[in-house]
Amino acid sequence: MVQKYQSPVRVYKHPFELIMAAYERRFPTCPLIPMFVASDTVNEYKSEDEAIHVIERRCKLDIDAPRLLKKIAGVDYVYFVQKNSLNRRERTLHIEAYNETFSNRVIINEHCSYTVHPDNEDWTCFEQSASLDIKSFFGFESTVEKIAMKQYTSNIKKGKEIIEYYLKQLEEEGITFVPRWTPPVACKLESSTSHPRRPVSPAINIPDSATKEGLSNKEILNTTSSPSEPTAGTPDDKLDADYIKRYLGDLTPMQESCLIRLRQWLQETHKGKIPKDEHILRFLRARDFNIDKAREILCQSLTWRKQHQVDYILDTWNPPQVLQDYYAGGWHHHDKDGRPLYVLRLGQMDTKGLVRALGEEALLRYVLSINEEGLRRCEENTKVFGRPISSWTCLVDLEGLNMRHLWRPGVKALLRIIEVVEANYPETLGRLLILRAPRVFPVLWTLVSPFIDDNTRKKFLIYAGNDYQGPGGLLDYIDKEIIPDFLGGECMCEVPEGGLVPKSLYRTAEELENEDIKLWTETIYQSASVFKGAPHEVLIQIVDASSVITWDFDVCKGDIVFNIFHSKRAPQPPKKDSLGAHSITSPGGNNVQLIDKVWQLGCDYSMVESPLICKEGESVQGSHVTRWPGFYILQWKFHSMPACATTNLPRVDDVLASLQVSSHKCKVMYYTEVIGSEDFRGSMTSLESSHSGFSQLSAATTSSSQSHSSSMISRWRFC
Repeated sequence: MVQKYQSPVRVYKHPFELIMAAYERRFPTCPLIPMFVASDTVNEYKSEDEAIHVIERRCKLDIDAPRLLKKIAGVDYVYFVQKNSLNRRERTLHIEAYNETFSNRVIINEHCSYTVHPDNEDWTCFEQSASLDIKSFFGFESTVEKIAMKQYTSNIKKGKEIIEYYLKQLEEEGITFVPRWTPPVACKLESSTSHPRRPVSPAINIPDSATKEGLSNKEILNTTSSPSEPTAGTPDDKLDADYIKRYLGDLTPMQESCLIRLRQWLQETHKGKIPKDEHILRFLRARDFNIDKAREILCQSLTWRKQHQVDYILDTWNPPQVLQDYYAGGWHHHDKDGRPLYVLRLGQMDTKGLVRALGEEALLRYVLSINEEGLRRCEENTKVFGRPISSWTCLVDLEGLNMRHLWRPGVKALLRIIEVVEANYPETLGRLLILRAPRVFPVLWTLVSPFIDDNTRKKFLIYAGNDYQGPGGLLDYIDKEIIPDFLGGECMCEVPEGGLVPKSLYRTAEELENEDIKLWTETIYQSASVFKGAPHEVLIQIVDASSVITWDFDVCKGDIVFNIFHSKRAPQPPKKDSLGAHSITSPGGNNVQLIDKVWQLGCDYSMVESPLICKEGESVQGSHVTRWPGFYILQWKFHSMPACATTNLPRVDDVLASLQVSSHKCKVMYYTEVIGSEDFRGSMTSLESSHSGFSQLSAATTSSSQSHSSSMISRWRFC
């Protein structure tokens, strides 16, 4: 398996020319990198005006590997070829490196670049990417991979230190400024007559106070740039190292790489509209930074959020009065680490009464609103305390817990809530303090603990009786001034005291079932299954020829082809049989086929758009302006991988890709709407239109106001 690395953007607050002077001091050897033994110049080129300098070196490295492995490999040193391309005119340095030793067994490629900061010409940016592919190595492939990654990670950490070391050395020698390259006199005269020189943007004056307060480069540039003039050249899909440290925490180089690569994948798939970096990082942490596993659960969660409109829950849903009066939980200041603190008096809460009065769905929605509020409070505390805060602390008081809390439907509702929260809010619980646990608690814990993730379970601290008042207790985690009054503190806690829900508020089973559907399961999106040979089709009748058909769909599983057809006559209604030619039902969604097998394309119906191939995980939004009245059919069809053009045999990649779709089944979640052209505010770009985003989750990292507005309009029309 190919191992990849992608660095964040590291910023040196020094001019490019000074950084180059420091960089050159790394050669021919560098004492700060013991493994870098020597380097010899094998090729060198300089342009006449000295603007271009290309130098190729053969570097000798002493890899820290076991003696036995070196003996088996038959080498004491390994050699790399490094090509540096310096362009003084454009102020860039591009570095390419690859291994010469064992190049037929191990393939290592590295690309680095030093460039001028797009918003401050007196700063220098550095980026780095690399890949490692071990084909074979005498049966020691795994060992070699670990050694290589360890050595590479160590060198990444030292990279910035080395530049800063030589910068300090230059300063001690009195060199604090290196003039920029200027063309020779003849070149100046020639360029002035033929090519006018591009004006240089003025440097930005960075206030010392901003640096002292620990603001990131991104923040500083945002505050110093004019709001009316966008910072040209600043790519939104790149993260700089200072921003990561300030807002996301101390990550290892490989963890930074995982975040950036997953973020890039989402950027490509969803066309720039992606969740916040903190949200992506939570899913990576939940899967120990395994990108494939994190990507899978993240995409599932994003689809779930979109289907159930979770992004809007805080703005559009008001908890019923019963919850406001009898749900004994609420936010209460923060713990010693700055995490938001949520207090839950579970022992005082009538779980049976709440379930009987509201049902599972209302309770689930309320818990989700609490989690959404927690995410919002984490962002606010990150700004207040000046350090990354990505999780909250929950204090659960169990005084009063008894057998009535073990009522079977109540436990069932609790387990379902835990399942949903675990799947969609990983790594949001920083610590769980369980106080005054009674004798009945082990019974509840036995029922609940199997459904809690192992990493989450490690964050639980359980205290029986008054143990929380002793050493290692509550005072270790919460300041004395904010300990709630009902726990012996002096702070008045505004969390409701709970109590028994009046039986007059209980609902019948039928009422709860209807209310549940109304509250939660109703959604403007529909799910459909797409099989090989059995596409899913939606019929739309158009009376006004100038109407606009809009769509928004997610490809949840497999790859599909999206088509739009037009017919003057109505197709026959689909049959209701489960295995008939026109309809296939499945637990994961419906499947309807409308185009009759005997219909001929170009005769009975016509294609009005070019087919659009959509990959698994993509979220697609678009529209079509109708030219004729009649019947339009939206079709989602199974995408078959084409065989290689030069042979009848399928390619290995095609076979592997087809195996990923079990039983040749795909799944889509879609929503369509017909709008009069005079009311249509969206894009007119049809099937070539945008890929939709995730509203609030993408607000901090992208400018998706147009998609967000369109989404809000559609939601308002159908809520």
